[in-house]
Amino acid sequence: MSSTNRTVVVTGIGATTPLGGDAASTWEGLVAGRSGVKPLEQEWAAEQAVRIAAPVAVEPTEVIPRPQARRLDRSAQFALVAAKEAWADAGFEAKAGEGADVDPDRLGAVIASGIGGVTTLLDQYDVLKEKGVRRVSPHTVPMLMPNSPSANVGLFVGARAGVHTPVSACASGAEAIGYAIEMIRTGRADVVVAGGTEAAIHPLPIAAFGNMMAMSKNNDDPQGASRPYDVARDGFVLGEGAGVIVLESAEHAAKRGARVYAEAVGQGISADSHDIVQPEPEGRGISHALQNLLERTDLDPAEIVHVNAHATSTPAGDIAELKALRKVFGDDADHMAVSATKSMTGHLLGGAGGVESVATVLALYHRVAPPTINVENIDPEAEAHADVVRGEARKLPVEGRIAALNDSFGFGGHNVVLAFRTV
Repeated sequence: MSSTNRTVVVTGIGATTPLGGDAASTWEGLVAGRSGVKPLEQEWAAEQAVRIAAPVAVEPTEVIPRPQARRLDRSAQFALVAAKEAWADAGFEAKAGEGADVDPDRLGAVIASGIGGVTTLLDQYDVLKEKGVRRVSPHTVPMLMPNSPSANVGLFVGARAGVHTPVSACASGAEAIGYAIEMIRTGRADVVVAGGTEAAIHPLPIAAFGNMMAMSKNNDDPQGASRPYDVARDGFVLGEGAGVIVLESAEHAAKRGARVYAEAVGQGISADSHDIVQPEPEGRGISHALQNLLERTDLDPAEIVHVNAHATSTPAGDIAELKALRKVFGDDADHMAVSATKSMTGHLLGGAGGVESVATVLALYHRVAPPTINVENIDPEAEAHADVVRGEARKLPVEGRIAALNDSFGFGGHNVVLAFRTV
C-alpha cells in the first residue's frame, strides 16, 4: 500500500500534565489560564538556586497498577497514561490483534523523550554507591533506555509496523508526530500512536539548567515565573508529563466510523547549525522549517489562524520564533493568534511537542486559542512581530476551514513545525 499522498487525521488524544491527569482537564486549565507551577517541596530543593517546577497534577500510579509502575521509569509511566487515554479516545477497546479494529502489522508507535530515563539512571547509581552492586534493580536497563516509553506503548497497543524514538531535545515530541505522519502518508502504517514524554524534575537536571542560566529563578512567584514575551522573562520553568495523539489514514478512519478531530497536514524540519544551546537570533533556521512545511504540503498561509508557539520564556528564543513567523508569512501573520501555553504548563522538554500538539488540535476542534498568561509588560519586539493572545482565551473563526501550527525547537538547533487543519 505504497503512497505519498495519503491524508492523515487525528482520531484520539491523551495527556497527563501539570494542569490535569487527562486531555480534558488539561484543556480546561489551558483555556482558563491556570498555572501548574509550584514550589518544590522535596528536601533536596532547599539548596537549589531554582526551587520551582511544574509537576504532573495526577500521579501516574493512580492510573497504572503499582506492580507495573515499579518496572517503568517515570517518563514511560507518563507515556503509557497518555497513550491509554488516546487509544480509548480513538475508539479502540482492545490491543491490535486481540479485537481492535486495526491490523497489528499496520500499526506503529513513535514516542519521543529528550532525556529518557534520567531519574532511573541517577537513582540506581545512588543505590549502587550506597547499598552495593547486588541492590541495583535488574529492571534498570529497560527502564532507563530512551526508547522505553515508545517500546512500552508499542507493547500496550500491539504495534508491529515500527516502534521509534526520535531524540532531538525539546523538539523530540513534535518530531515523533512528524515521523508518524510520514509513516502513514508513505504507506508503512494505517494507524500510529505518537507523542512525547519527559520526567526530569530531579536535583541534577535542575542544578544543571540553573547553572546554565536557562531557568527562571523567580522562586517567590511560582505561578508568575513562566512569562513568555514579557520584558521581565528570565528563563523557562521545568515541567513534566506526556501528550499522545492517535494518527490514522483518513480512509482507515472512515471505514471504522471514527470521530476525527483534525487533519494532520504535515511537518517542516530544519537545523540552525548555529550553536549547541543558543538559538540563531534572527530565526533563520525556524524560517527554513516553515518554508519546508509550505513546500511539502498544500497548506495555504491564509488558512493559518493560530500558532502554539515554542516560546519557553527565554529572552532570545521567544523573539527569534516571532521574527521567523513574520519573515515567512508577512502580512498573513497579522491574523495568526499566537499562544504560549508553556506559560501555564512549564517546559516539558521532549514532552512539549506532544502536549502542545494536543492543545493545538483541541484549539482547532473547539475553535478557541488559549491565552498566554503572565504577560504584564509585553516586549515591544514581540508586539511588533505577532498578535499574542494575552489575558484570556480568544475565539477563532467559526466558519470555514482553518489551520494551526505547533512549533518546537531544541538544543542542538533542531527545528520542527507541525500543521493541523479542521476537516
